[in-house]
Amino acid sequence: MGTPDPSRAYAATAWPLGRTTALARSCHPGPVVAVTAIAGALGAGVGLDRMRCALLVAAVLTGQLSVGWCNDAFDAGRDAAAGRTGKPVADGSVSRGTVWAAAFTAALLCVPLSLACGPLAGTVHLTAVAAAWAYNLKLKATTLSWLPYVIGFGTLPAVAALTLPGRPGPAWWAVTAGALLGLAAHLGDVLPDIEDDLRHGVTGLPQRLGVTTTGLLLPVPLVAASAVLALGPTGPPGPWGAATLAAAAPAALAGLLLARTWRKAPLAVAAAVAAADVALLLVRGTAPV
Repeated sequence: MGTPDPSRAYAATAWPLGRTTALARSCHPGPVVAVTAIAGALGAGVGLDRMRCALLVAAVLTGQLSVGWCNDAFDAGRDAAAGRTGKPVADGSVSRGTVWAAAFTAALLCVPLSLACGPLAGTVHLTAVAAAWAYNLKLKATTLSWLPYVIGFGTLPAVAALTLPGRPGPAWWAVTAGALLGLAAHLGDVLPDIEDDLRHGVTGLPQRLGVTTTGLLLPVPLVAASAVLALGPTGPPGPWGAATLAAAAPAALAGLLLARTWRKAPLAVAAAVAAADVALLLVRGTAPV
């Protein structure tokens, strides 16, 4: 019995609401909401007025939606073959064509919304979105699989700072920390699926490194991001910066030790450290004073 083609497995449901819900689930709503919320918080942190902050949020939202839908539509065949649950295109809840149409529509909307943030801010953001599409379509199966994550997360604080008229741009430490968090996000996102990915021919950098090496590597960019955020800006790191920096390395070590009895411990600890790093980034701001 062959693997069903998701495009043929799709059967129109009686209620448009069902298809709408499936389409919403296929955009990877968790990352979409998280990245969009962080963009809004960064925009507010650099002093954007309501209109410019709304433009920034709309640009990031449409970009993230396009990337999520592109990912699900492109990977539908492999998701179906792997029997992955929670994938609406793969299980036939929504057609691949519908998701592709949504992805291209969101991408088209992203262009004017990004440029409305300013020519430089818009160009930087569209470069990040293009890099994410390149990851979905090609780079995820190459040794450069990490690059779109580094570009995407590194440019997020830059776009927020560049959207504010008259500011010199983002601080180096904000961009560096964002890039490090992007690398960590890539390693953490792929880690649970490495063995399954290898069975289906996905050979990005983490898959080539293997589960053990990737798990050991995961804390490195997180701790480095904590150090950059705490020590990069002028002046003392403050209570939150000092606490984050002091806890990052011991937490990462604890995750590695717990991995012997709980396979997902490094990922869970990495998520906690990443959350603290993001909070520290928001506290420290993104633009030079």
